[in-house]
Amino acid sequence: MTAYDVPMVGRFRPMTEDRLELGEGPRLLADGTVVLVDILAGRLLRAPAEGHRPLEEMARLDEPLGAVAPLAGGKTGEAGRTGWLAAAGTGFVVLDGSGKFVRRVGGPEGTGPGIRMNDAVCDQAGRMWAGTMAYDGTPGAGALHLLDTDGSMRTVLRDLTIPNGPAFSPDGRTMYLADSAVGTVDAFTVDPADATLSDRRPIIQVDPAEGSPDGMTVDNEGRLWSAIWGAGQIRCYAPDGTLLLAVPVPAGQPSSICLTGEHIVVTTAAIGLEVPGPLDGAVLEARCDAIAPAARPASAVFADRVL
Repeated sequence: MTAYDVPMVGRFRPMTEDRLELGEGPRLLADGTVVLVDILAGRLLRAPAEGHRPLEEMARLDEPLGAVAPLAGGKTGEAGRTGWLAAAGTGFVVLDGSGKFVRRVGGPEGTGPGIRMNDAVCDQAGRMWAGTMAYDGTPGAGALHLLDTDGSMRTVLRDLTIPNGPAFSPDGRTMYLADSAVGTVDAFTVDPADATLSDRRPIIQVDPAEGSPDGMTVDNEGRLWSAIWGAGQIRCYAPDGTLLLAVPVPAGQPSSICLTGEHIVVTTAAIGLEVPGPLDGAVLEARCDAIAPAARPASAVFADRVL
């Protein structure tokens, strides 16, 4: 294995006074903006660029909002101007630049009452990969779905419980996917032409009694970062799953990670805690010298009826 440097992470502090029920999906946009979601509240939020101002609500849906990707086609420096492709409710929806609902793209087979969209991300081709899960965490009820650039959908993995991620290597040829309920992260080889997955291999196993791998990102060096729900940690791994760094965060349920080049941004959740601590549900940040690519946009074909 290639030797990987251990990145530097400083002391965490809350970015704002806001506390979220189920903060998730922080994404760095091309203009330096960081956006995130409060899943069950259906809210899309923008983090303040500086100072200690509150999170800005950009959209509020009447259904859970798992994750968003900016639509390709917006003017440079105006993140989200064109709009957003979102994994929401039981499928995919398009929002305009002001966060208003435009249209429902559709939903994958097998979703319905009791099932909701969870984490999602776009690959280099602008396809959206999204996980679904049961509200009650029914084992095996989750799946990973792909919304392709021609509008077609297919289920690529079944028999998951709480899929989180996926996250892609810098070249887009490796996909990492967590199943938080069983504490695993698997790696897959991705065919960039048709998004076929092969060579599934387990690389990380976290004892569920000690925490669960949740939201992830991959930095420019190829290192995999994961929030460890229930353990109050973030961890950084080499591509083969070798642990490089474990850093405590001052909240018990960190849920996902974003790297800006100057800071690491970590969302957390207060859901399920009888007595939340002072920073449970906060958006946390710390100095960090690792950087990951900005969120890859959804294909411009999804923007056709927004512009």
